Amino acid sequence: MGLFGILVALALLMWLAYRGWSVLLVAPAAALLAALISGEPLLAHWTQTFMAGAARFVAQWFPMFLLGGLFGKLMDDSGSITAIARFLTKQLGVGRTMLAVVLASAVVTYGGVSVFVAFFVLVPMAREMFKAANLPARLMPATIGLGAFTFTMSVMPGTPSVNNAIPMPYFGTTTFAAPGLSIIASAIIFAFGMWWLGRAEAAARKAGEGYGVDAETAPALDEMIREQAAPAGDFDPAELPHGKRAESGPPFFLAVLPLVVVIVTNFLMSLIVFPRLDFSFLSEPQWGGTTIGAVSGVWSVIVALAAANLTVIVINFRRLPSPRESLDAGANSAALPMLMIASLVGFGAVVAALPAFATVRDAVFSIQGGPLVSLSVAMNVLAGLTGTASGGMAIVLNAFGGDFLRLASEHNIDPELMHRITTMSAGTLDALPHNGTVLLLLQISGLTHGESYLDMVMTVIVSCVIALVAVLILGSVFGSF
Repeated sequence: MGLFGILVALALLMWLAYRGWSVLLVAPAAALLAALISGEPLLAHWTQTFMAGAARFVAQWFPMFLLGGLFGKLMDDSGSITAIARFLTKQLGVGRTMLAVVLASAVVTYGGVSVFVAFFVLVPMAREMFKAANLPARLMPATIGLGAFTFTMSVMPGTPSVNNAIPMPYFGTTTFAAPGLSIIASAIIFAFGMWWLGRAEAAARKAGEGYGVDAETAPALDEMIREQAAPAGDFDPAELPHGKRAESGPPFFLAVLPLVVVIVTNFLMSLIVFPRLDFSFLSEPQWGGTTIGAVSGVWSVIVALAAANLTVIVINFRRLPSPRESLDAGANSAALPMLMIASLVGFGAVVAALPAFATVRDAVFSIQGGPLVSLSVAMNVLAGLTGTASGGMAIVLNAFGGDFLRLASEHNIDPELMHRITTMSAGTLDALPHNGTVLLLLQISGLTHGESYLDMVMTVIVSCVIALVAVLILGSVFGSF
């Protein structure tokens, strides 16, 4: 009955979340249902297991969500995202519209801007360029998705996304884990995605298919889409209209400077500054008995985002109409996504505490192919089921992180390779039709699954699966590099 309870609870969580129910409500309800069917004490699991798991996630990741929300909102309200996108699209021109949109999407998201913030700037700009080039509007989501939430989300070394950060405390790594493999994988995703988009463009032109007709008015943000999108990202889309936007953006070199600050500061902190300092005091009980290896990755991203936020404010202080309102909106934007993912982690904590979970654990580690393959399968399945890479990743690592680290040591596998396999695996099947990021992008674009999802499958799922297989093979043969 225990295993049946876990499956029923997971099915209920998926179905209600897909129907637009808040994960804040559904996750504890599903967790308690699993406990009830298993004959476990309900109140004890709610307050001692569910809340303990959720609280650990909030305690560990609140600084990153907060600083990331502030950064995204400041970059938006200062006009910096628009300035960067316009510069790149102008330089590449209408003749290379798809490449321009992909690169604009990649630059702003690799620099730490939330994909949800980027969408509201990139979609209108892509619409203008697609019209000018007479390209089918249905290809816009696949083009933006390739640049915004594939290689810049979970593959490129140094990307400060939550998805690339979550494995760090479990494996003692940084966001720059396995840089050589990461660059190869990013190149594969980019090359395959651009090949598919070029093929789709050629087929459309041969068939005489042009841009098409826009909706008369831009679609408003649907509350159900907001609920579905929040656990898939790190920014509450409802906060985007709040605050005040600058009338004009900064020059390109000033607009891109905060993104450069993020990457450079993260690199310096991760690989040069923190490794050379004495943090032996962290082993004391008052600091949780931890090590610098377990926290340096998170600290590096925190320092990088803090420095980038300060840079945006200094550069645009006179340009921002109301810095306080922008800061308030950015801070508020972090709350809902963080709490929703924390609720998913709480659900996973309850499930992992049930006696029947031993069967699930045995099934995961009995997968043929070794730790890398079992890790990849577990991440793909949970990310696909929950529709969120970060949520699925947190659930798996909370339940199996210690086991996978032990297996990596037994099989002489570099933890950096485990980190990169984790992030890449979680970033593949998470983009199934019920994924909040997919739903939000389609709604902002005014398009449907029927019109655009097939091309999205090719650019944001198939491309990532191919890259994952390549990294699994290269990592198994040559190790991490």
